[in-house]
Amino acid sequence: MNKLFILISSALLLIGCSNKTVKTILLSNPTDDVREEAMVEVCAKALGLTADADFAALGLFDETGKQIPYQVMHYGQPEVQSIVFLATLQPESEVAYSLRKTTPLQTATRVSARFVPERKDDFAWENDIAAYRMYGPALAPENPSNGIDLWLKKTELLIVDTFYYREHELGLPYHVDYGKGLDCYKVGHTAGCGGVFPVINGLPQIGNHYDSWQVIDEGPLRVVFCLTYNDYFANDEAPVVETYTVTCDAGQPLCKAQVSFAPADSASPQFTEIGAGIFLHTATANPEIGVDGNTQIGVNTGYLAYAENAVSDAGLASGRNYAAVVLPGMKEHATADGMLYGKADYEMGETYTYYFGGGWSEWKYPTDADWFETIAKNARMIANPITYTIQ
Repeated sequence: MNKLFILISSALLLIGCSNKTVKTILLSNPTDDVREEAMVEVCAKALGLTADADFAALGLFDETGKQIPYQVMHYGQPEVQSIVFLATLQPESEVAYSLRKTTPLQTATRVSARFVPERKDDFAWENDIAAYRMYGPALAPENPSNGIDLWLKKTELLIVDTFYYREHELGLPYHVDYGKGLDCYKVGHTAGCGGVFPVINGLPQIGNHYDSWQVIDEGPLRVVFCLTYNDYFANDEAPVVETYTVTCDAGQPLCKAQVSFAPADSASPQFTEIGAGIFLHTATANPEIGVDGNTQIGVNTGYLAYAENAVSDAGLASGRNYAAVVLPGMKEHATADGMLYGKADYEMGETYTYYFGGGWSEWKYPTDADWFETIAKNARMIANPITYTIQ
């Protein structure tokens, strides 16, 4: 009887230890917007936990006691730099999440990014909202840009690998919608869906292809990669070097980009303005279907949002496709070289952070108004981020 009591007591003690709260993260929403599945990042040092082994035995729980997935971030460092997770907060509210001793919850991968050598050195990435790509060295003979291509998708599943496989192995082009999305967006030598560029003498200076790539952190909730442009010719003069780091999060309509320009040599041009913009198409693949562009500009919150008709290469009407940029510190906007773009002050060598993204009327955003409201809300949330304290 005593042995049985000891065994039961030991089991209860182990259960209690396995649910012990190690840290409580108190999140605060300073705005009157509902933040649904907002990405939260918490510094590992603030938690007092910086080793992978620390988090290997910790699960994350929401305010209802439900365990949720999270991801540790290294950003190229040996120690854990932060954790990220998706949280929902009501307007002007606080909510507590807790790290407890248990096995972390696993989740399906919702983001991806990879080099695509089978398609002329593309670099492609996606989340459950949209997919994107930028152009690599093998495309140099075709005069590519450092603009961003948008792939429309209407599934939470990852589609980039499938699209490339079907295109190159099965002869089923990704310019046709087979049920999960398509590529009908044209970039040309423009910024495409939110590309960035120097502004010299009041004019955008579009770059060419990237020269090298690096995936820094990989999913399931966040992917981070960096593209480097060694010979970015600005104003047809000597080159500058562009470093372009993208963070793509699950469930978010906008990617974060951190960009810096540095002189390649003593002849490199200096500039004091940077821009990011959206290509305003003037025609579709079907001459009977006009572009029907629609624009919304948030002057005070620094965003540009655009909507237009999506038409497949076969000339089929495919709803509306969307694009947007959010530029913190945007001082003005302009139209030039077929692009709508915003401008911000810039000092050579510094890192400027802005946001870009795209969407589709057949997935998440049925109308132009839905897209515009989403971008306006995200611009407000970027300006007023979620804060946290550790208990």
